[in-house]
Amino acid sequence: MKRSQTLPHPAEALILARIEPALRERLARLKLMVFDVDGVLTDGALWFTEQGETIKRFHALDGHGLKMLTVSGIKVALVTGRESPIVARRAAELGIGAVMQNVRDKGAALKALIAREGLKLEQAGFMGDDLIDLPAMQLVGFAASVPDAPAYLTQAAHWVSERRGGHGAARECCDLILAAQQRLGAFFQPGLLGSGAVQ
Repeated sequence: MKRSQTLPHPAEALILARIEPALRERLARLKLMVFDVDGVLTDGALWFTEQGETIKRFHALDGHGLKMLTVSGIKVALVTGRESPIVARRAAELGIGAVMQNVRDKGAALKALIAREGLKLEQAGFMGDDLIDLPAMQLVGFAASVPDAPAYLTQAAHWVSERRGGHGAARECCDLILAAQQRLGAFFQPGLLGSGAVQ
């Protein structure tokens, strides 16, 4: 989907009015956005039974946002310190091919991913919520976090969502990126994602 050269859509203008020009410039360069899972795409709660971890709660708003990024030509990846077949299934539903689980060094994993994609560090973003995410956040051109993350994480971020992890925080981030690249307005046309799009 080509980037518009016209004035921002009213929805884009509403979002962009709340951010500084320097942040908009960071967002405009993004070609890859990477998300942590627990605490970002979920609320961070870990549900266990005697058989192990069995449940993760995802938000449909986030799923729709991730799809919007990919449809717009922005690559999406998931990097998580835990391992769960539920994450693989959710990623498959959303058409996300780059899924790295059981990652202890997220900085190194992110560097390798960026190199494989042939991108520069400033063309990548990362959204995380805990100490394990900090090395990745410090590498990229755009670092995002959630309001319930520790203060030293939110202080390291270029932007912090208003919504909590697992409650639409990732969607808020996706909308921000799309608005900065003047790609959000296109989604107000019916049928861009298709009526059967998975959220």
